[in-house]
Amino acid sequence: MKVGNSFALFGVLLITGALSAQDGPRGHWTGNIEVPGHSLGVEIDLDKTAGGWVGSISIPEQHASGLPLEAIAIADRKCSFRIKGGPGQPTFNGTLSADGKTLAGDFTQGGGTIPFSLSRTGDAMVEEVKKNPAVAKEFLGTWEGTLEGPSLRLVLKMANDASGANAVLVSVDQGGAEIPVTTIEQKETKLTLLVKAVGGEYQAELNKDGTELTGTWSQGGNDLPLKLKKKADAPAKP
Repeated sequence: MKVGNSFALFGVLLITGALSAQDGPRGHWTGNIEVPGHSLGVEIDLDKTAGGWVGSISIPEQHASGLPLEAIAIADRKCSFRIKGGPGQPTFNGTLSADGKTLAGDFTQGGGTIPFSLSRTGDAMVEEVKKNPAVAKEFLGTWEGTLEGPSLRLVLKMANDASGANAVLVSVDQGGAEIPVTTIEQKETKLTLLVKAVGGEYQAELNKDGTELTGTWSQGGNDLPLKLKKKADAPAKP
């Protein structure tokens, strides 16, 4: 099962402490997903707040960090959660060891299943999802274009709501799942988008007519031209 490469938009500090099985899965976990022929390292943080369980995952090899987790379910020593916005519903289903030091089980995505194993190495350090300030109306809507090099069709949907600006990126040729845009920064005609889920960044500038974004997509040490044209429809709502 192939998880990702430098261009694939979809592919994801040892601290000793007095943690015990009574903490459930709360903590900072490091380990591997056993991709065929390769171990993919991951770092997972799980914590319990007044509002319930929260979590985030980082995949250093894919330059992905702070991806939010959702559908976190804990029952006895059983634990499951999935990566929010990930294609194919990437889900972890595991069992906490009796001493609370390891969490192991199966990782499923798009019909494939592979084993994973994690070790608790410290306290939880869940990365919070920060709100983005609203952007100018000229940037709102649906934008379409093709990433040069790998020739991937992309769609960017951006909108403002009560919490500020939000956006998703869609790779049409890689399943069409919506990837959340983590950070949105707009300064006059310049736009910067950070997509932590794939370790990517898009820096672009809006033309005078407000119809095209011309810029560069950076990912995995590679910089590729990317021009997006605005679709003539109402502003999209990611």
